Amino acid sequence: MTTNFLVRGTDLLDKDGLAWDDSDEVFGESSDLDREWQRRHDQFYTIGYRDGVIAGKEASAQEGFNIGFKQSVPIGYNWGLVKGATSAFACLPDELKERLVEDQGHRDKFQDLYKSANSLSTPDALKLFSDEIMSDKTTQQSKTAEASGLTAGSQVQSLEPSRLGSYFAELRSLLIECPAIDVRLDMSP
Repeated sequence: MTTNFLVRGTDLLDKDGLAWDDSDEVFGESSDLDREWQRRHDQFYTIGYRDGVIAGKEASAQEGFNIGFKQSVPIGYNWGLVKGATSAFACLPDELKERLVEDQGHRDKFQDLYKSANSLSTPDALKLFSDEIMSDKTTQQSKTAEASGLTAGSQVQSLEPSRLGSYFAELRSLLIECPAIDVRLDMSP
């Protein structure tokens, strides 16, 4: 059996005049392209969102690290000075201690500071540091809230020196009173 085709414009017509147009196929291809585009769009949207969240977390973590680093380095440096200077002094022979620090009361203070600082373990010192950071944060939040009028009449915590800071303050005081002992207290090179 043969089928006769007529050409009219761009459509092929069979002998009954029905169009042999591949519009269904074009529609199917268009629909496939739309689905593929939507799938790619969703895929890249998800990837972009995920990358944005990861980048945000990394930036936030980096910022937190930077803040923590700035807070901890001076305190760690000062704590190291306390432990190092008092340990070095404690290891000296008594005659040399007497030449460096003439006053027996000051020598006793150095010895007491040495014993006190060395009785505090590293994990305990880290816990103290952490507690002090949290206490400072609470104090700051309380001041901010009071300044904005949220907690009118609340008492602000007393600002007493930190325990780790008091060790350094005591060392600094002893070094001022005993000029023969030369310890560099600042962190600058």
